[in-house]
Amino acid sequence: MWWLVAAAALGIPLVITALPEFGMIAAGAVAAAITAALGSPLMLQVVVFAVVSVALVSVVRPIANRHRTTGPALRTGVEALKGRQAVVLERVDGDTGRIKLGGEIWSARSYDAEQVFEAGQKVDVIEIDGATAVVL
Repeated sequence: MWWLVAAAALGIPLVITALPEFGMIAAGAVAAAITAALGSPLMLQVVVFAVVSVALVSVVRPIANRHRTTGPALRTGVEALKGRQAVVLERVDGDTGRIKLGGEIWSARSYDAEQVFEAGQKVDVIEIDGATAVVL
C-alpha cells in the first residue's frame, strides 16, 4: 500500500512540473507495489523499485530528449519555400524582380544588392521577406 501512496505522491510533482522523470519513478513504485502484492520481502521490493526506475530514466529519457530536439520532418508555409529553386521571369536586382517559384509568380530581390539575375536564370530562395522572395 505504501508503494501506491509513493506513486501517487510522485504523480503530484509530475503534474505540477511536467518533468517526465517523476512519472518514471512513480512507475517504479507501482512495480514495487505489484511485487509487494505478490508477497515478496521488502528488500526485493526496493530492488524492483530501483531497477525499474533507473531503467526507465536511463532508456526512455534519452529517447524523449531526441524527439524533443529534432524539428518537424514536414516543413510547411514559408519554411517550405526556403532552399527551393526558382526561375527568374523579370530581371532581379537588389530592389525588384519577378520569379516563378513552385508554379506561382513571386516578387523577388537579390540577397546581395550588387548582384543581378536576368530572365531565364535559376536562383535559390534563401528567405521570404513578407511577400518577397530573397534569392541568391
